Amino acid sequence: TTSAWLLVRAERCIGCGNCIRVCTQKAKRIVSTVKEVEELLGSGQPVAAILAPSFPVEFQAEMDFRVLVGMVRKLGFSLVAEVAFGADLVAEQYRQLMILNPRAQYIATTCPAVVGFVERYHPELIPNLSPIVSPMVAMSRVLRVLHPGIKVVFVGPCVAKKAEACDPDIEGAPDVAITFRELRKLAQRNDLRIEDCVPGDFDPPHPNLGSLFPVTRGFLQAASIPEDLVANEVVATDGIEGFTSVLEEFATGTMDARLVELLSCNGCIAGPGLSTQETLFKRRARVSHYARFRATMLDTELWQRNVDRFQSLDLTRKFTPNDQRLEPMSPAELHAIMQRMGKYSEAHELNCGACGYHTCREHALAIGRGFAESEMCLPFVIDDNLNTIRKLSHANEKLASTQETLMHSERLASMGQLAAGVAHEINNPLGVVLMYTHLLLDECEKTSPLRDDLQMIAEQANRCKRIVAGLLDFARQNKVAHNLNDIREVIQTSLANLPVPPGVTVETLHTDGSPMVELDRDQMIQVFVNLVGNAFDAMPEGGRLQIATRADDQWLIIEVKDTGIGIPRDNLNKMFEPFFTTKLMGKGTGLGLPVVYGIVKLHRGDISVESNPDPEAGPRGTTFRVKLPRAARAH
Repeated sequence: TTSAWLLVRAERCIGCGNCIRVCTQKAKRIVSTVKEVEELLGSGQPVAAILAPSFPVEFQAEMDFRVLVGMVRKLGFSLVAEVAFGADLVAEQYRQLMILNPRAQYIATTCPAVVGFVERYHPELIPNLSPIVSPMVAMSRVLRVLHPGIKVVFVGPCVAKKAEACDPDIEGAPDVAITFRELRKLAQRNDLRIEDCVPGDFDPPHPNLGSLFPVTRGFLQAASIPEDLVANEVVATDGIEGFTSVLEEFATGTMDARLVELLSCNGCIAGPGLSTQETLFKRRARVSHYARFRATMLDTELWQRNVDRFQSLDLTRKFTPNDQRLEPMSPAELHAIMQRMGKYSEAHELNCGACGYHTCREHALAIGRGFAESEMCLPFVIDDNLNTIRKLSHANEKLASTQETLMHSERLASMGQLAAGVAHEINNPLGVVLMYTHLLLDECEKTSPLRDDLQMIAEQANRCKRIVAGLLDFARQNKVAHNLNDIREVIQTSLANLPVPPGVTVETLHTDGSPMVELDRDQMIQVFVNLVGNAFDAMPEGGRLQIATRADDQWLIIEVKDTGIGIPRDNLNKMFEPFFTTKLMGKGTGLGLPVVYGIVKLHRGDISVESNPDPEAGPRGTTFRVKLPRAARAH
């Protein structure tokens, strides 16, 4: 592909049609030669149609072969013959070749895709190609002898036949080759209906066992060449993987077979020019059934006379090397390409073939030479997509966290502006209230009933003072004085500021990593005092408080974990909202955790909370987790 557009390089294509067969998106199409056929039929010259012996696979389910012949004649063809007779002649040529050259090794040339592959990718094996034409060319030459000046159109299942028909190395080939699909298209263009066709038999000469050629090993039976497993003189296989593997071994010189019969498809009953959806075994059965039927009707003496008549017909051909092998690359270059595809060792080389190449290294070489892309590797694409999904998921999580932080910061900023404007206005009258309340308390008798009321006024005024102090803390959350500190010392100082309630045990645990971190010591003491104070308040009946730290090269994590009453799930999302508190009336201001949150975020860190208030779900308690960067980062 080039810039995401598909490009088939004609000079490298062998015409096997496998790409068309496997592409469910129909991204590739066979080059149509229907127009050329229509021009021949309209030229006024006699035109013969020669049908490949696999025609029963395409049409037998719909119509008798005689109806098919009538349909082809109705299209304007003056003569309709079977390629299978040409196959009979070719089979005899192979039989004689094997007899006359007992020491030679040959590759059968009945399949043009195999011939094209050898010419392009194993040119060193060209001397081993049998110098015999395919049945299609043989039948074309027969008709040109019988009917001089006639034009010949081949109809079959094969795409490679289109290239073979115009191969300059082959004389007497058909003028045009079309597929069975294209024959159907031609009939549709002419609005042909089966009932309008006059049934008739094929024009002579009629075939014998050449009708078996489409089936793997049918060629051997037609040529009376036994596939003796003991002698191992003949090897027959089909399919892309099958024939390429045989050729690889043949090229090493270790194969002792005298004849190798190779078919690009699973026999010609599975060519890309077929439209049938029947199973491979059903197709094989249709060919066998027709061959048996033909054998029962065959005039053997007439057939033999026809074969003898064309014994002197030249059925030879030549081959031209067309080396398309890629120049090798240095191991370093190949390794770099393999790494781009996620192939870091031999264990990563799956050689699955999904890219169209036999091995990962062949694919990498093609990439290096500009004939392929990394995205053709399915495992690589899957892994790359998974990595992309993970990155997007991480980015989405980060974006959601940033958005949440921004919204929270906006709320805090609004509260801070409000606090800065209101706190001083409240402090002045509040100071007057406190001063006169204490003066009245000093003058009030200890037994006076007003004393309790005055003490209540003083307590609530002091509470207002603490709220105002919290508001002022909001207003001051805008600068961080980073200095290198030992987190253990910061935690110990924070603990020293708070008395430990009765029944509560405190444990500090410092594990992995250096305890040194850049932070604002006073602000972080305020963070830990708040968190530890909340933990103490959550354990009125005693419990255990654990403060654990761990660090790596980039982050320091502090966990403040208590065994208290826990926080209800519904309240977890509100913990850092201003003025939200779970403490009893008069005990909390709802500003401690928002201040903690603001300080941590100013340090470019993060804070989270986990809690379980349900004893049936496991041990109760709450864990606040503070994550701080080891080094101060630029804002």
